[in-house]
Amino acid sequence: MMTPLTTSPLSGNSIRWSIRDSVAALALFAATAFVILWQNSHVAVLWDIAYTLDSAARIAAGQLPYRDFPFAHAPLAFLIQAAIIRLTGRVFWHHVAYAAILGGLGSILAWRMVLHTLHGRITNAWTLALLLAAPLTVLGLYCIIPHPSYDCDCAFSMLVALWLLQRLESPAYAISNPARGLATGAALCLPLFFKQNIGLPFLAVSLSVVGIILAARLISRGRPIVPAAPDLRALWAVLAGALTTLVIAAVTLQLTVGINRYLYWTITFARQRRLPPWGAMLQIYSDPNLLWTIPCIGIGLLLLRSRTNLPQWKSSAALALLAAPFVFALCSLLVYDDADERGDSLLALWPMLLILAAVLASRNLFHHRRNLTLRALMPIILLAAINGTFLSQQLWGSTYAIWPLLLLLVAELIAWLVEFSPRWLPTALTACIATTLLVCGAFYTASEERLSYADLPDGPAIHSVNPHLAGMAIAGPWLPEFDELLHYAAAQIPFNDSLILLPGEDPFYFATGRTPQFPQLLFDPATDPWSPQQIAELAKAQNVRWLIVKRHLQIKESPMPQPETTLKLLEAQFTLQSRLAAYDIYRRP
Repeated sequence: MMTPLTTSPLSGNSIRWSIRDSVAALALFAATAFVILWQNSHVAVLWDIAYTLDSAARIAAGQLPYRDFPFAHAPLAFLIQAAIIRLTGRVFWHHVAYAAILGGLGSILAWRMVLHTLHGRITNAWTLALLLAAPLTVLGLYCIIPHPSYDCDCAFSMLVALWLLQRLESPAYAISNPARGLATGAALCLPLFFKQNIGLPFLAVSLSVVGIILAARLISRGRPIVPAAPDLRALWAVLAGALTTLVIAAVTLQLTVGINRYLYWTITFARQRRLPPWGAMLQIYSDPNLLWTIPCIGIGLLLLRSRTNLPQWKSSAALALLAAPFVFALCSLLVYDDADERGDSLLALWPMLLILAAVLASRNLFHHRRNLTLRALMPIILLAAINGTFLSQQLWGSTYAIWPLLLLLVAELIAWLVEFSPRWLPTALTACIATTLLVCGAFYTASEERLSYADLPDGPAIHSVNPHLAGMAIAGPWLPEFDELLHYAAAQIPFNDSLILLPGEDPFYFATGRTPQFPQLLFDPATDPWSPQQIAELAKAQNVRWLIVKRHLQIKESPMPQPETTLKLLEAQFTLQSRLAAYDIYRRP
């Protein structure tokens, strides 16, 4: 028997908060936060920590990005960390607590959005939503890279904006509320100021979707398309809220750092350094696994879409075909011993699900072309956000913070499947998907495969003796070596002397409270605008007194584009003063 779609996803009773919701939310929050805290108890990627916290420390000290120093990223993530420093002092575990709290809230928010997607379409929506949210306890915003990160903050801001968009078509909010529309429009702009390559396509597509629906409503003379659809005032309010927010942001930037500087560093410069060619962007869709996973899914869907009543064997065969890619990823844990191959099997699910979501988005756009809704076009917004994220580091590098978006796409696909499948099949498939993502995700996170660019040896975690680094721990010699440098600097380097640290791997300024005087902190192609000759000229012009070169890097490959040339030009201006376990310290004569 087929389960007909008897209830519109936008009709029926609203989703009311109950005791079981509180228990589920608390469990999701606690489990996600525990994983993040556990990660920080033994993982510290100094390269990532240094850039975020040293940049935040210099902002907290009064320096402004784009005006006082070059900065290739949008500001909000760093402003938040700077605010934490100003309010609570320079202590690393405060930033860990922030990551744990935001990660837990992100899992709750994604769960409620999945529930909203399934509610009214399937009788056991609450159970299925919790099943789909369970993998976020190991694949949530801050689980894979547990340190403060602009990608993670941006993903959380997108969840907030999407949650507000969903509520515009919720039965509980069917009555027009312009204030809610204004808040939604403002929230749609926030991701742009956390991570521009994610936020810009997200904002553009979201506003385009709202505009298309608004135009369709105007053509239909303002009549509601579905009973719970927002009226014209709510849609206009979204656009007004976005426009107002962008104007306020532009005026603020102009009055503080200059809008032209901001646009140059965050758009022009960032595009020159990080935007990949289209061939690299499309490479994820050339995964060999797609040659069998897409046919499996396609045949399974064709079996279910047959016009006659499905015999049990045919629906069972359809389930087997639909579940095959996920079962394969789960079995890879037994087949492969290498963490890289296991991770590739899990990540291979991304292009398959994105292709399916693109098919669903096209189907919704065609099927609902006369009555477009936010609900029908939500997959388009999600696809824009995900592919915008890939503009930074493609599939392997960029997915660590956006697993909640993938789960939202899965929920959209499950909700679609309910329309033409037997009642038991979506439940069984959801259980298979959730189990695969939870188990494989746990191995993926625990293996630190995404962090393989840094040296993370096995062994007991070692803590820093510096009180400002309380909560930071990692196996290996890096923190004791860094402590030695901090002790030397406190004893030998005057507090106000200008210095350069190459390549900038350690959170030196955060740990010491010194204010950077050289404009560049991190010397890598993505953030450093200077050539070796320009760096040497700047060092001389600004009378940099000290040069600290780290010989023993935690990051596996030197990020500096021309390290030998840069070091040779700088060494000509300095004299070797001391040689520590991992650092050479030079002083200008």
